[in-house]
Amino acid sequence: MILIAAMMIALSPAHVVRQEAIAPQFTLTDVNGRTVRLSDYHGKVVLINFWATWCPPCRAEMPDLVRLQREHGKEGLQIIGITYPPEKKTRVRTFARSVKVNYPIILGTRQIKARFSSDETLPLTVVINRDGKVSDIISGILLREEFDEKIKPLLMKKEGEKRDVKSNH
Repeated sequence: MILIAAMMIALSPAHVVRQEAIAPQFTLTDVNGRTVRLSDYHGKVVLINFWATWCPPCRAEMPDLVRLQREHGKEGLQIIGITYPPEKKTRVRTFARSVKVNYPIILGTRQIKARFSSDETLPLTVVINRDGKVSDIISGILLREEFDEKIKPLLMKKEGEKRDVKSNH
């Protein structure tokens, strides 16, 4: 009985990182050859968007992500696109230019995605708060309502805000 339960848990799809866990760090190179480190964006609200050029929902979502980066970048939003599974750099760069992507696009690997989630749905967006913790994982297209409900409040909070205790000294 215990063995069957253990097998069911092992076979069930599960997120690799849990909510409020510190996001796995990475240092990768974007399609333009620049180094992108997750740690460089500490203090910002980061959306790591796993996507693919051949994925119709991913392609449909990208103009919205471009708009969100433009509209909320000054509030501390940083989107990072990571292709999954691995794709050819020229195809990714051509597509990103055609959509006028205004955020880093990284050629991903199965290993980097596995560090964040075992969910195979694309697109998949990992929401990281200003404290560097995973706030949410959104499977499928990021809808405006989800952005307003799950991400916009994070943009209004400053780093460490909910833990701050005011001192009278």
